Amino acid sequence: MHIFYTPDINLETYILSEEESKHCIKVLRLDSGSLLYLVDGNGGFYDAIIEDPHPKRTKLKILGKVENFGKRNHYLHIAIAPTKNIERVEWFLEKATEIGIDEITPIICDRSERKEIKTERLNKVITSAIKQSIKAYHPKLNEAVRFNDLITQNANTQKFIAHCMDGGKVTIKELLIPNSNYLIVIGPEGDFTLEEVEAAVNNNFIPVSLGDSRLRTETAALEACFEINFLNR
Repeated sequence: MHIFYTPDINLETYILSEEESKHCIKVLRLDSGSLLYLVDGNGGFYDAIIEDPHPKRTKLKILGKVENFGKRNHYLHIAIAPTKNIERVEWFLEKATEIGIDEITPIICDRSERKEIKTERLNKVITSAIKQSIKAYHPKLNEAVRFNDLITQNANTQKFIAHCMDGGKVTIKELLIPNSNYLIVIGPEGDFTLEEVEAAVNNNFIPVSLGDSRLRTETAALEACFEINFLNR
């Protein structure tokens, strides 16, 4: 199954970008009449055939469209402190997209070792993952924000903060309201500061445990992603 990401599609015919055309014709070696599939990132899944196999501007004919393809019964937003090694963030984005996620926000915390994020490269990782995992929804990747700015937003959401400090924490399973909107914040490699945790709690975030093991930042974020999706089945 050959899938292409076409966020601007809205007609009965469509011209693939030069990059996608080259991949379609030169790499996949598709030709006139070949069947392929398009996703628009907003739930639209399209059947199409190649009319003109040009290596720079391949022309497609749209045969049909499925609305809300693979739509899930909840909305998951994970805010994660970017790791010093950006490849770990890329790994998380790829796997979370495959499992199911709607929005990601990089957050800059007091102990963050990485303060800047280039979203263009990360969005390409997400796009590749939606095609690989046959997803019609493209997760939204926000620009990085300060932790204290993020926690004052998202009022109509179940909000959780995962940290490694001792103290009263519950599991997500104990409090999760099915079919809802969720925001989970995951701290940097040195964890949140006590002041950050207290600020989050004061803004209605609930401290949660992701198990007995001390997890890397990207692993903790993926574990939270898996739990939310599993509990909403």
